[in-house]
Amino acid sequence: MKPTNILSKLRLFRPFSALTAVFLLLSPTTPAQANERVFKDDTGREVRLAGPAKRIIALAPHIAESLYAAGAGDKLVGTVDYSDYPPAAKKVPRVGGYSRVDLEAVIALKPDLVLVWESGNNMTQADKLRALGLTVYISQPNRMEDVAGQLERLGQLAGTENVANAAAANFRQRLAGLRQANADKPKVRTFYQIWKAPLMTVGGPQIISDAILLCGGENVFGHLPQMAPRISIESVIETDPEAIIATGMGDAKPEWLHDWDKWTRMTAVKRNNLFHINPDIMQRHTPRILDGAEKLCAHLDVARSRRPKK
Repeated sequence: MKPTNILSKLRLFRPFSALTAVFLLLSPTTPAQANERVFKDDTGREVRLAGPAKRIIALAPHIAESLYAAGAGDKLVGTVDYSDYPPAAKKVPRVGGYSRVDLEAVIALKPDLVLVWESGNNMTQADKLRALGLTVYISQPNRMEDVAGQLERLGQLAGTENVANAAAANFRQRLAGLRQANADKPKVRTFYQIWKAPLMTVGGPQIISDAILLCGGENVFGHLPQMAPRISIESVIETDPEAIIATGMGDAKPEWLHDWDKWTRMTAVKRNNLFHINPDIMQRHTPRILDGAEKLCAHLDVARSRRPKK
């Protein structure tokens, strides 16, 4: 209907009715609309929520952990295998693992928000979740600073800004202290080993590469564009790292770390710079990554101390 026709019909009603109709046309948004929250996730996709999320599913252990740090742990209704920190996360129902999510289990939990890890989850399944009408937010923190931003955004999504903002501020303060403490230190050529078979490391876009840089290190495979590239033993020997940092399945040093002992010409082997860090505090994009970074920085300091005296 044209605007002129609308106005002509309004004239047929009593004055107060016309005023009421005009008021309704010009009135503010409804309460539901006023509470609507619009975000852009880490892929640039627009995400809309009618209000703070009350039932959240996290499809990665680090996202579940970060939800607790952001004060929204009580809104977590589902997560995936290996979500074990804080201890309360162990009691949350499972909906599958990284690469394969049980879509029926997700739907049964009736989430109003599903949090997805771009480089760790199956993006095809993320598309299926959207097709089923679920609200999906994709997260991908690639730099240390991004962890603080992730906490703030989780707080906005869940309506727990006060707790989340305080946690983010604390993270930034600790990060700044680490950066200042390690500024201008001599570079240490570092090889970070994620796994043995296949032999895997971290590429330039990975957050661990940023942690190495923070500690005054140089990732010998930082030029690779993949998050977790597969490499060869020969390529490691050729780069001749000064330090080798390895992770495994927990606190225990992986047995395969000392597989490098046979390559006696490598600087890291000659100087006994073979170190280990628990992957839970180094390979999860949570506030605990600063604990891992502190250990990483300490290892690189040891490597510096073992340099021949001039």
